[in-house]
Amino acid sequence: MVPLVSSARPEPSLRGRLRDWWAAQRNRLLTSARFQHWATRFPLTRYIANRRARQVFDLVAGFVYSQILLACVRLKVLEHLRDQPLDAVTLAGKIGLDRDATERLLDAAISLQLVERRSLRKFGLGPLGAPIVGNIAIQSMIEHHAMVYRDLHDPVALLRGERVETGLAAYWPYAAEASPGTLSDERIAAYTALMSASQPLVTEEILDAYAFFGHRRLLDVGGGDGTFLTAVGKRYPHLELVLFDLPAVAERGRIRFSEAGLGSRASVVGGDFLSDPLPTGIDVISFVRVIHDHDDERVKRILASARQAITPAGVIIVAEPMAETPGAETIGDAYFGFYLLAMGRGRARTPTRLAELLIEAGFSAPKLIPTQIPLQTSVMIAFASPSHPRV
Repeated sequence: MVPLVSSARPEPSLRGRLRDWWAAQRNRLLTSARFQHWATRFPLTRYIANRRARQVFDLVAGFVYSQILLACVRLKVLEHLRDQPLDAVTLAGKIGLDRDATERLLDAAISLQLVERRSLRKFGLGPLGAPIVGNIAIQSMIEHHAMVYRDLHDPVALLRGERVETGLAAYWPYAAEASPGTLSDERIAAYTALMSASQPLVTEEILDAYAFFGHRRLLDVGGGDGTFLTAVGKRYPHLELVLFDLPAVAERGRIRFSEAGLGSRASVVGGDFLSDPLPTGIDVISFVRVIHDHDDERVKRILASARQAITPAGVIIVAEPMAETPGAETIGDAYFGFYLLAMGRGRARTPTRLAELLIEAGFSAPKLIPTQIPLQTSVMIAFASPSHPRV
């Protein structure tokens, strides 16, 4: 395998030299105050200059926007506007603010398209507010981000490794726990609930991208309280389901399966996938938002264990946001890059790097399969054998 980093310095190609030259010329102009002044007034460049200025301002003001969204969720502004438009006075009485504060919040929410003005001086849901109403997954993530922002208040300190204690590290205790298998139910309750609430954001994407008809026994590794397996089991009644997670988490899965009427074909195994063997006789293994939580050495151990557990005709599925995904570049490298930095472990990987790790573990022909909204998740599959009929 060709190493990712080589000690030799390859000469850039002609295309590369031209790209570098163009970037240098572009930046020479864009850093010039004189050019910036001219570009905002010249008709053919005015639109581009204004758009770039707006993009830069949005980068600067992004935290303010997120706090406006958090205020709307916590005060249930969008919920109150769900069924019918309300005037500012009526809404103020419902959310416990005075009229001036309510109007300030409404003006801000309108600018973000969370709310929009209606007739008779009333306010209703905007095009970005409507999808949030009643969506527990999105609202849970919005609330969760209050902790994320606290942890990221000094990003330079995080990058230098100067802050070792963060809220996210405590929230995801397995990230720093030497023996995660001993974590109590109390320690895992909060993050298990968040994973369960946010799971619908990715479950439908996976189910629409991959068909489980040809499989008999599905093992979901790090599957939390069984939310994903429950959804798969309802769509594929022939499939036997196996959940593997930390003992305290797995017990919650047992309860969910029973409540969903899946107890007869769903089983639960408690353990630590970094040290305990996975159940065998499995012909499809899924890792949903698991691999990016770990560094390369841990991932190699996890995937090697999966390779031992899977049958020769088996398929492995890795579903998570990936770096350099077209149209969702900021999700992998920016958002998850720093979220996982604050958490203390892991990173979003490119499909190329993930494919390399799968091949190192003994899997064959890894490939991406398209999802409708790669912003939420990308899906990669690989095969236990190079002679698999789908290779």
